[in-house]
Amino acid sequence: MASRKFKYQRREDSKAAEHCCVPLCAASSRFNSVLSFHTFPTDEEKRRKWIHNIRREKLNITSHTRVCSRHFTSDYLIEPSKPSGRRLLRKGAVPTLFTWNGFSVVETEQKDVNNQNPVPVEVRRVEHDYCAVPKPAAADNAQDQTEELRKEVERLRRQVEELSVGQRFSLGRFAASDDDIRFYTRFLTHSHLMAFWKLIEPASHNMIHVSRVRATTMKSEAGTMCSALGQPLQPIDEFFLFMVYLSLGLEHRDLAHRFNVHQSTVSRIITTWANFLYTILGSVRIWMSEEAVKAHLPIEFQDYSDTQVVMDCTELRCQTQSSLLLQSEVFSAYTSHCTFKGLIGMAPHGAITFVSSLYADSVTDKELFEQSGIASLLKPGMAIMVDKVFLVDDCVPCKFYRIAYLSKREHMSADEVRETQSMAGLLVHLERLNNRVKQNKVFDTVIPLSITGSINELYTVACLLVNYQNGPLVKASVTN
Repeated sequence: MASRKFKYQRREDSKAAEHCCVPLCAASSRFNSVLSFHTFPTDEEKRRKWIHNIRREKLNITSHTRVCSRHFTSDYLIEPSKPSGRRLLRKGAVPTLFTWNGFSVVETEQKDVNNQNPVPVEVRRVEHDYCAVPKPAAADNAQDQTEELRKEVERLRRQVEELSVGQRFSLGRFAASDDDIRFYTRFLTHSHLMAFWKLIEPASHNMIHVSRVRATTMKSEAGTMCSALGQPLQPIDEFFLFMVYLSLGLEHRDLAHRFNVHQSTVSRIITTWANFLYTILGSVRIWMSEEAVKAHLPIEFQDYSDTQVVMDCTELRCQTQSSLLLQSEVFSAYTSHCTFKGLIGMAPHGAITFVSSLYADSVTDKELFEQSGIASLLKPGMAIMVDKVFLVDDCVPCKFYRIAYLSKREHMSADEVRETQSMAGLLVHLERLNNRVKQNKVFDTVIPLSITGSINELYTVACLLVNYQNGPLVKASVTN
């Protein structure tokens, strides 16, 4: 682009300086002896053209308002015949050269060889040739640059996604750490967790969320359906939220902050997944046949080879009821606290094969055994192993092994002592199994009244998950 070239020099005269009124133009007669400054025409039509071209619609024009010569093409300028003369404008001259239409000024010095005075250089405005065809090499370079930029954008997008996953509290954040997976979900490794997810994931597509059930029967005040409440988390992260709640017993508000969802959403997710897993896992038959139990019988049980199940009661402490009547129903004289009571059964090799519903602690062991329905699963050729306080002799349709107790006797026989010691070592495995269930902090502390409505589902799910979360409980070799 060619430009008119000037050298700004301070003029040594006493006349008042003239300034150009065109926006972005800083020309002043005080510092430039080459430019000429011209007044606006008196003709109204011409004046409106000048004002429109210089983009000063609200300009207050006076006798001192000027436009410098750099905004006029050379054919509009009449150069003076004498050095001391004054440059004039031709009739019909209109300013057309501005910074916003491609005109620029480069402040360099050019001098006439004879009189050493600066002389103006013709201004040319270079128009873009839109019909010009770029060279093939330039087109190739543009395509290469476009491809490089596309790859860079894709790389940055993946990086943003990775950073987002790293900051968000989700299963993907802890996938690389089996210790974290074990802490938050009780699953032994991430592989164990994903293997379990593959089992339940197909059924999760047909899961009925609590919010959807309510949406069919409730309407908001505005008359819109409650189904507008969406599910902000992916199904696998909803499952992860449920496992974190079960394992750590965190408050709903804490989980809402961690997963960046509303507190009511946390409550719906927990209830939904408790019902879903209760249905899915409860539909799987965990009671084992006599042949299957014997096929996996540890050598530790060789003296009790007909044992089908090792049984005991477990108690969960709950918040004290305000009603004295309800307190009497769930109060335990053994623990001196309000509790729920359930029956749990374990195969000799350590798998949970029976889980009863929870009952108020006022129920006796005999009543619990009868109401649980396990008696219908036992056959005369089987045997059960129980603790000494589990007195269900007349309810068991099969043989049973029980630790001897003194009753009204002063001493036990030597055979009873040896048998008691042997059975006590086997019953320890059931205690270990109970501890695995109660490692879930929801049951390790006092159960609040707010979740008593779903405590049976939560407890059953926690028991059934033990078969998937951990390795073998009894690691002894097997015998057929």
